[in-house]
This record gives sequence, structure tokens and C-alpha cells, in this order.
Amino acid sequence: MISYVTVGADDIARAKQFYDAFLPALGYELKEGPEGLSYALPVAPGQTILLPDFYVKPTFNGAPASAGNGTMVTFEARNQNQVRTLHLAVLAAGGADEGQPGFRASYGPHFYVSYLRDPQGNKIAIFSCDPDEPGRDAV
Repeated sequence: MISYVTVGADDIARAKQFYDAFLPALGYELKEGPEGLSYALPVAPGQTILLPDFYVKPTFNGAPASAGNGTMVTFEARNQNQVRTLHLAVLAAGGADEGQPGFRASYGPHFYVSYLRDPQGNKIAIFSCDPDEPGRDAV
């Protein structure tokens, strides 16, 4: 199981604007500190920790942050409408469109996804795969 994912950012304020545009809507809570942004799913007393956490931090070595070629972090939305809503919110928060919300021929018939880039260039996807919603092949 993946415990956490970290992406680098040179401008934490811009990164916060981008990630705050959608992560709270997916249930993530933000803890902000001098080491950067830490997003985690809340855990009620007695419940098991929900993973993964998501961190946005300056680089440890002080060199400029860079996006990995072929690297992508994907978050699950509740439904197709939330994918569309969050895609627009992220664009308004300074993100770049990397693929409009919709179905992709190379994925399953209910995999509805949008692709974005954060201000640092990291690729982010938001998807829904709800079998109770119309799929790609619905008429």
C-alpha cells in the first residue's frame, strides 16, 4: 500500500492555491507548516488511518523542483460531475489543462477522468469509476 506521495514545489503559495481547489472537496484536510503542505484524510478516533497522504514541499537538496516525465498522481472523485467541477476549479486556481474530463478509449467503460498540471508541472488526474453512472458506451 502506498503511504504517501510527495511532489516538489518552488512556490508553495501557488501550489496551495492549486491543491486547495480540489483536495478539500475529496475529503483531504490541510496542515501547513514551514516544511510545506501536508494533505491527509481525517481519521475519527478508533478508525484506521486512510492512506495515502499527499505532501507538497520544497526540495530537500535546494535545487529547483521539477516534474517527473511519466509521473502522475491520481485522485478519486465521487462521480463524473465532481470530476468536471474540480477540473474547472483547478483551472481557475492556476492549473493547466492536460486533458478535458471524459472517457478514454484505452480504459474501462466507466473510467471518467480529467488530466491537469499543477503550477510546477506535476501531472495530476482526477477520476471516477462509478458503475451506476452512464458509461462510455451508453447510448
